[in-house]
Amino acid sequence: MSSLGYYLLLAAFVVCAYALAASVAGARRRSRRLIESGIGAFYLIAAIMAAASSIIIYAFVVGDYSVKYVARYSDSVQPLFYKITSYWGGLDGSIMFWVFLLSIFGSAAVYVNRERHRELIPYVVAVISLVQMFVLFLMIIHNNPFETYLTENPADGKGLNPLLQNFYMVIHPPTMYTGFVGLTIPYAFGMAALITGFLDDSWLRAVRRWTMISWLFLSVGLGLGMIWAYEELGWGGYWGWDPVENAGLLPWFTATAFLHSVMVQERRGMLRVWNVTLVIVTFFLTIFGTFMTRSGVVQSVHAFGEDPELARLFTIFMVSILVISFGFVIYRLPLLRSRNELDSWVSREAAFLANNWILLFSAFFVLFATMFPTLSEAITGERLTVGPPFFTKWMLPIGLTLLLLTGIGPLLAWRKSTLINLRDQFIVPLGSAALAGGAVVALGVRVWTSGICFALCGFVVGTIAQEFWRGARVRQGSTGTDLLTALIGLVVRNKRRYGGYIVHVAIVLLFLGFAGEGFKQDEQVLLRPGQQAKVGDFTVRLDAVRVTDDGQKQMITGHTTVFRDGKELGRLYPAKWFFRKHEEEPTTEVAIRRSVSEDLYLVMPAFNLEEQSASMEIVVNPLVNWVWVGFGVLAFGTLVALLPETVFAFATARVPDNAVTTSLLLLALVLWPAAVMAQSVQTVAPTERSAVERQLEGEILCTCGCRRPLATCGMFNCQGHASQTAKLRQFLSEGKDHDQVIAAFVGDFGSEAILAAPVDRGFNRLAWLFPYLAAIVALIGIVVTTRRWSTRAVPAVAGDAGLDPALSARLDDELRNLD
Repeated sequence: MSSLGYYLLLAAFVVCAYALAASVAGARRRSRRLIESGIGAFYLIAAIMAAASSIIIYAFVVGDYSVKYVARYSDSVQPLFYKITSYWGGLDGSIMFWVFLLSIFGSAAVYVNRERHRELIPYVVAVISLVQMFVLFLMIIHNNPFETYLTENPADGKGLNPLLQNFYMVIHPPTMYTGFVGLTIPYAFGMAALITGFLDDSWLRAVRRWTMISWLFLSVGLGLGMIWAYEELGWGGYWGWDPVENAGLLPWFTATAFLHSVMVQERRGMLRVWNVTLVIVTFFLTIFGTFMTRSGVVQSVHAFGEDPELARLFTIFMVSILVISFGFVIYRLPLLRSRNELDSWVSREAAFLANNWILLFSAFFVLFATMFPTLSEAITGERLTVGPPFFTKWMLPIGLTLLLLTGIGPLLAWRKSTLINLRDQFIVPLGSAALAGGAVVALGVRVWTSGICFALCGFVVGTIAQEFWRGARVRQGSTGTDLLTALIGLVVRNKRRYGGYIVHVAIVLLFLGFAGEGFKQDEQVLLRPGQQAKVGDFTVRLDAVRVTDDGQKQMITGHTTVFRDGKELGRLYPAKWFFRKHEEEPTTEVAIRRSVSEDLYLVMPAFNLEEQSASMEIVVNPLVNWVWVGFGVLAFGTLVALLPETVFAFATARVPDNAVTTSLLLLALVLWPAAVMAQSVQTVAPTERSAVERQLEGEILCTCGCRRPLATCGMFNCQGHASQTAKLRQFLSEGKDHDQVIAAFVGDFGSEAILAAPVDRGFNRLAWLFPYLAAIVALIGIVVTTRRWSTRAVPAVAGDAGLDPALSARLDDELRNLD
């Protein structure tokens, strides 16, 4: 069977080559027969890859350990569910899964658009086939998932990495891969338009939908990865700026920029070169992200390992993408000139342009910071570490700026906003921001970044609520329905616009969750049965430490009882699982008590079975669940914008007058919390840490291999954490200040790789200067671009600049088919 799988890969490569050649030849000769033949071969690739995938899955299910890939990533006691998903658990299988998904996505895109974009389809087939050929080539000569042992086969496999034996890691990789490969479709259409010269706005209609679908999968994939990190890694957070995490974020930034700028091209005929460039850059970043995670050029707990040959092949492919793609852009520049010019800086076009520049700056900043350790090693011979503190320093103000633009953009009119228009549009959002800011002050919030974030969230909510209210009132007046029915009908009949607003609501919810990070409480204590510790409003009592075994793994579980204000809330069971085939890699099984306002998060980093004691890390994470809710709302808003109007036909029916009240009462009953009995025993106080000690724990990396600061290391029985914390306290007790402690750690370790961010001196200064230089370049780019697009002495154009917002909403409703 393994030989058949390999021959299928060879067949897929040959069929790809034929699809490419037949499609291009058919287009140049204007032969419909050749084009149809190429399209038929393109569909066949999906069938061949489905067959090859079935063979590797069958090998996992039956335990065919003659196949090296199966032996490395499964074993006989592994549950069937995880045997099947081991398909994408390693490098070779993940590459094959990548091609399989691309063949499905590509076939669907070609089938849907085969009649609508006849002149583009042959080259779309050719571009996607070329990408598939590259990845198939990698498998055939270098990463064959069907490779077998030449000598005796092992009796059993090594088993899947325990960290991947988690529900979220079952669905997270396929979701991310789908988002990555899906972004090949916009690139293929963009290149087809450049090759053929059909550069009117028609190709955007195909690209926009496929970009939105890919963006949805990419967003959900990022969210699932964050949930997995939160529940499986046991360090109390969900985003650590790890290189593999960043690999998924990079194309998300540029795809988000494209989804905004494409509206400017559709509405005003502007940003044509910019949009083609974004499509190319987004695709390039998906390939670059794949390269980062599979070549070993970056160090990550998620990466597949080092592979210099694979890195070389990927580098050649990426350089070819940039040279060929931008070569066509330069060649077609005369056809890409914008039809209109920017009339005013105070307009929606200008807001979208600023949004795009900031998103692009974010992408290249994250790219630079992620690759800086590799760059430093290549130039100075020393690999540094660029950790969360460095990323946060820049991404925090960038994020708040983008949040502000999220609220400002919808308030500005196309072409030009008048003073009257601005006054009418900004009153409600500014009032909402003032209310949120006042609440922050009244509640005594001392974390200024969180306070600003809450105020900006209020501003965006005010903007969105105003847009929905005005539009619903206009529709209510024109249809005679009740307000709720008018609101639902408004969303259904203007899906793109109001689906986008729902996504903006999701962004607000995400930022609310992010703001909660500023109020996080974290303590680690050693408890024995009957002892308890208090963190925030919660008290945790250790009842026992017990050992169980299910044949695949040994499970050490801490049985705890949780109290709040003297009342018992329930029991939590943090644990460590030791898998038979990976005893050196125990997994952290976090115990979480969730609520709307905060999570109580328990981790058991260490234990002593003889003494029945356990080290407990107790974390209180305020507002964290709004992050997960935000991703859910984001997915819903994107689906609203994507799905056809007929799907929502049921929603336009009249809603009974008492339906809203009844629904809210039912929701209140579901969310109403219950209280239980309380109990009290001996309390163990957490060790007090000074502000300097806490700061240093966030700047010095743990040496256990987790690549996280001391403050967030969650590795089992981490000796690095214990010894470094003791050394840190010793230095502080000796009277050393912050800088002296940093210097002492660098001296003991032998390099600055022990630090979470590079010290600002020598070559390292480039890491700190680059964001400033990039920001200056971005600002100059905005000014130059807007000046190029601006007209001189142009009279104010009536258009929709001073159009009443209610009338604008009504007009959008009536002309929805032109949107």
